Amino acid sequence: MAQHLEFGLDTFGDVTTGADGALLPHAQVIRNVIAEAVLADQLGVDFFGVGEHHRADFAVSAPEVVLAAIAGRTSRIRLGSAVTVLSSDDPIRVFQRFATLDAAASGRAEVILGRGSFTESFPLFGYQLNQYETLFEEKLDLFAALIGQEPVTWSGTIRPPLTNQSVFPPVEAGPLKTWIGVGGSPESVIRAAHYGMPLMLAIIGGDPKRFKPYVELYHRALGQLEKPVLPVGVHSPGYVADSDEQAREELWPDYKRMRDRIGAERGWPPMGRAEFEQEAGQGSLYVGSPETVARKIAATAKTLGIQRFSLKYSAGPLPHEKLMRSVELYGSKVMPLVRDMLA
Repeated sequence: MAQHLEFGLDTFGDVTTGADGALLPHAQVIRNVIAEAVLADQLGVDFFGVGEHHRADFAVSAPEVVLAAIAGRTSRIRLGSAVTVLSSDDPIRVFQRFATLDAAASGRAEVILGRGSFTESFPLFGYQLNQYETLFEEKLDLFAALIGQEPVTWSGTIRPPLTNQSVFPPVEAGPLKTWIGVGGSPESVIRAAHYGMPLMLAIIGGDPKRFKPYVELYHRALGQLEKPVLPVGVHSPGYVADSDEQAREELWPDYKRMRDRIGAERGWPPMGRAEFEQEAGQGSLYVGSPETVARKIAATAKTLGIQRFSLKYSAGPLPHEKLMRSVELYGSKVMPLVRDMLA
């Protein structure tokens, strides 16, 4: 039987360069993200995800607003976050915003909840990093209660309790599809199974095969908890161009620029070309011609048994025009090739 795979595109709204080589204003980057999503819809891509960040190198801090703008210019593509940093947000407001997006998009909204890989949102919104675990665990527990769309009675340590509280608007054809984004923690995998939420694996480095035990753990946990079989997805970075050489040469300088900027904050050494080539060849960087990227996606899909693959197609200051070409090749060539390989 052919393996069914949904295809997604994710972006963090990386601040890109214009024709003169200077960084574009955040407002223009946001307009460009909307245009990239419109093209993805026209090409038949299944899902478009927008990440949430609160720092100068990413333009999007309110994904739901950007997604609502995209909803007004698209007709079929599903729209969601990549991810929503639940720990530093209000679960009730997150639910309300995505329920509103779902109404505007005629039932196409999804949310991927996670901790995020940056911590800027914690001091920005007045949260303490020493509550990192408690904030996510309790807010996820409350969000899970909201999905049922029944009056909620809930209590915890991070906010006043709720007693028989209704939340509006309801999701029209609910429940809201809610994924848990996981970067490699077994506890997070089990938590997703506990709440009966699909699992989205953020695989941003190393051989994707190393995540197979997490997929197996998730399915075992679902079975032990007597939950139905649920989808597993993968989010990984990549870039598509007309040839392998073109893709690597175009991506390399901007990918390094992004990686080194973030790495400097975290104590990582600068990225060398050998590391880049290793990730492109055997790791989790899906860069190359449509045929090369398709083979790598198909191999990951078969190995992990996933139901969705989302390519994080934006990479540092890589210009909008190149991103549009990458989106075009992904939708028009990569997706059909992968389908044929999985048939």
